[in-house]
Amino acid sequence: GRARVAWSESPGAVPGAGTWGVAVRAPGPGPRREAEVRYLDIRQSLLRDPPEGEENLILLDGRHEFPFSFQLPQEPLVTSFTGKYGSIQYYVKAVLERPAVPDQSVQTELQVISHIDVSSPALLTPVLRSQEKMVGCWFFTSGPVSLSAKIERKGYCNGEAIPIYAEIENCSSRLIVPKAAIFQTQTYLASGKTKTFRQMVANVRGNHIASGSTDTWNGKTLKIPPVSPSILDCCIIRVEYSLAVYIHIPGAKKLMIEMPLVIGTIPCIGFSSRNSSITSQFSMDMSWLALTMPEHPEAPPNYADVVSEEEFSRHVPAYPPPIDCEEQLCCPVFAYIQEFRFQPPPLYSEIDPHPTDVEEVQPVSFML
Repeated sequence: GRARVAWSESPGAVPGAGTWGVAVRAPGPGPRREAEVRYLDIRQSLLRDPPEGEENLILLDGRHEFPFSFQLPQEPLVTSFTGKYGSIQYYVKAVLERPAVPDQSVQTELQVISHIDVSSPALLTPVLRSQEKMVGCWFFTSGPVSLSAKIERKGYCNGEAIPIYAEIENCSSRLIVPKAAIFQTQTYLASGKTKTFRQMVANVRGNHIASGSTDTWNGKTLKIPPVSPSILDCCIIRVEYSLAVYIHIPGAKKLMIEMPLVIGTIPCIGFSSRNSSITSQFSMDMSWLALTMPEHPEAPPNYADVVSEEEFSRHVPAYPPPIDCEEQLCCPVFAYIQEFRFQPPPLYSEIDPHPTDVEEVQPVSFML
């Protein structure tokens, strides 16, 4: 098992190499950067020793099997990964050595995952960012565009949907479009130099916002695609994620807010109850509380509204006279159990109590 990094630098400029002393680029690629870190190097000899007096072991014709096993170390290993300028690979390689004949080898790659529990307190903290930008140039400014965004926690797993809460206010004279995206940033380190590769892995788009209008994202979801977990414990390769909420402004640089993300492997169970005590320790603007409150579901219809008066009178017995309020106060609070106003619906029966005169006949088909 090992992590390897390699890339070639762009060719640099050589001063005074061109006509009239102008700097020109040197031909060919620039210096090559390489680095390697080994995590596992376990070797076993599967063949038994040759008999006494013989130099080599002779195997007869036929099929021979040699079982083997390896014990991985107790300390966590770095997650397998293949990126733009490097990789973290684990593999098992079998080599057959024979005298006076080139060696034969086969190789099988293994996938190793270092688990990240997103239920840890550090990953359950909410993230809130806000930013404002003036649209225009010099004295011809048309007004500011403000953006505030929030996510409930930092840690998520593959397949989860991230609810995004945002408020966008457009005080400029232009039509703007809010968007959100998940970015993956790969960072490679070799020979004291750093190489970075950044790519978008998922995105979502909001509605257009006209001049002088506002828009609110009350939990707009962005689903995480199948990506590699975050890699933060390798000294030469790092894989990090961020959630960006940004606004595309025609004729101006976009307004962007980035919030850190950690893609884990162990999902968070019961986030709402476990995070209630954690989020209470953080002071938040009261305007965000309205965004996090779930909408009230519509109440089911009352039993009396869907049952006829005749049917209701057959199943509801006579009620005793109401108890005086003064008598209720004299008894303990939990000693009085109020009766339900409506009895439960009648039992289900396959016999129709109101049969129709005309019986509907439907064809029935059998497949043999």
